[in-house]
Amino acid sequence: MSDKITIPAQGRDKDTILDELSKLHLKDIPWKEGRAWSMVYYVDEDHQDLLEKAYSSFFSENYLNPFAFQSLKKMELEVIQMTASLLHGDEHVTGTMTSGGTESIFLAVYTYRERAQKLFPQIKAPEIVASTTIHPAFEKAAHLLNIKVKKAAIDQNMRAQPAELAKLISPNTILIAASAPSYPHGVLDPIAEIAALALAKKLPFHVDCCIGGFMLPWVEKLGYPIAPFDFRVPGVTSISADAHKFGYGAKGASVLLYRSMNYLKHQFYVVTDWPGGIYASPTLLGSRPGGAIAATWSAMQALGQEGYLKIAREIMQATNELKEALEGIPEIIILGDPAMNIIAFSTINNQPDIFVIADQLEQKGWMLDRQQLPNSIHLTVMRHNIPVVNQYIADLKAAIDFAQKNPAAVAKGNAALYGLMARIPFRGMVETNVRHIFEELYDFSKSTSITEDEKPVSLPDPPRWMGELNRLLTTLAQLKSFWKKR
Repeated sequence: MSDKITIPAQGRDKDTILDELSKLHLKDIPWKEGRAWSMVYYVDEDHQDLLEKAYSSFFSENYLNPFAFQSLKKMELEVIQMTASLLHGDEHVTGTMTSGGTESIFLAVYTYRERAQKLFPQIKAPEIVASTTIHPAFEKAAHLLNIKVKKAAIDQNMRAQPAELAKLISPNTILIAASAPSYPHGVLDPIAEIAALALAKKLPFHVDCCIGGFMLPWVEKLGYPIAPFDFRVPGVTSISADAHKFGYGAKGASVLLYRSMNYLKHQFYVVTDWPGGIYASPTLLGSRPGGAIAATWSAMQALGQEGYLKIAREIMQATNELKEALEGIPEIIILGDPAMNIIAFSTINNQPDIFVIADQLEQKGWMLDRQQLPNSIHLTVMRHNIPVVNQYIADLKAAIDFAQKNPAAVAKGNAALYGLMARIPFRGMVETNVRHIFEELYDFSKSTSITEDEKPVSLPDPPRWMGELNRLLTTLAQLKSFWKKR
C-alpha cells in the first residue's frame, strides 16, 4: 500500500510547485513534436498564449448565474450566434455552450426525452435510432436517462444507411441521430436522406458535428465535395459542435444548437421550492468556468474566417499527402471515404496484422489510436502533425516490413492485447476487465505517486495489469479456438 496522500501541513513554495508541474509534463506524450494524432488541437504559440491569457482573465468567474456576469453572458451568446452562422442557422437558431461534446450530446438526448414526455406521454420506453458508428456518448446518455439506443448496420463505405435506420423506428422512437463526420472513419453520414426520413416520421434529428462542426465548413469553402450536413438541410433539428477541437478554443468548450426555442426550452431545468431560492440551470453543469467561454470567444475573434480557412487549407493539404502515400502502399486500405482530416486505415484482410504494425510505430515514439470492427489505426491530422507526415510514412513502411517478416509477432506485446480485445467474442468479459482496469486506476490503496527521480519517457510504461489481462485474453482466444473445433 502506498503512503496516504494528504494536503501538505504547510504550503509549498510556488516556484517549487511550478517546477514539479514541468517535471510531470515530461511523462506525457511529446505532442508538439507531432507524435500524437488525437486529443490536442493546437494552432501555434501565439494562439496558445492568447488562450491562456483569455482563460486566466476570467479564471475566477462562475457562470452559474448568467445575470451576475454580463461579460460571460455576452461572450456565450456571441459564440452561439457565430457558430449558428457558420452552420447556416437562421435568426431562430439558438443554443448553449457546454463543457464538451459529451455534455452537448447528453443534453440533446435529455432535451428530446423531456420533449417527448410533454408531447407524447404515451411513450413509456423511449428509444433513439442511430448507426453503429454513432459516438458512445449517446449510449452513455441513454444509459443514464433510461433510454434504449437501437443501432443499424453501416454500409461497406462506413456510412449510415437510411433504409436500415427506418427499420428500427417504432412508436417509442424519440430521436434519430447521425454523424458529420463519424469519429472512427471521418465519413459523412447521408444527412439529407436521414433528415428526409426524420421529416417523414415527424421525428427530431440530431447531427453530431462535435469533431466536424468547426472544420467541415472550411473544407467545403476550400472546394472539397462536402454534402450539406447542417441547418441548410430541412429536418435537422439540432447540432453539436466542439469549439475546443477545430474551433481552437480552450478545453472544455462545445456548442449545442437547436433550430428554434421550441426545442431548447425542454433543456432548461428549474426548481422553485428549494430553501436556497429558485434554482434554474440551462445546461447540465451548475458552476460553469468562465475561462472556457472567454477563451473560445477570443479564439474566434483572433482567427477570424481568414485564419480558420488558412489552417484548414494547410491541414487538408497534409491530409491529402498522407492519404496519397497510404494509397500507394499495397498492403494498406483506407476505410470509407473520409470527408475531412480523419483517416482510418487497415491492412487487406488484416495481413499483416495491423496491431503488430501499430506496436512497431509506438516503439518509434508514435502515439496511436487503435480501433476495432474492423481492426484499424485512426489518425486525425493536426497542424502539429504536418512537419512529420513523411517521417510517419517512412516508419509505417518499416513497420509493415517488420510485420511481414515476423508473422509470429501477433502473439506478442500490445498487438496481442489489442488484437484479442477486438476479436474476442465474449464482449461481457472484455467489459469486466476494462472495468477492472479503471477500478485499479482509481484504487488509492494500490496506487503509487510519481517520484522526482523517475526518468522521463516519451510514452507511459505498460501498467502492471497488462500482463495479467494479456494472459486472460490469450486464454479466452484459446477457448474460442477450442469451441470452433467442437
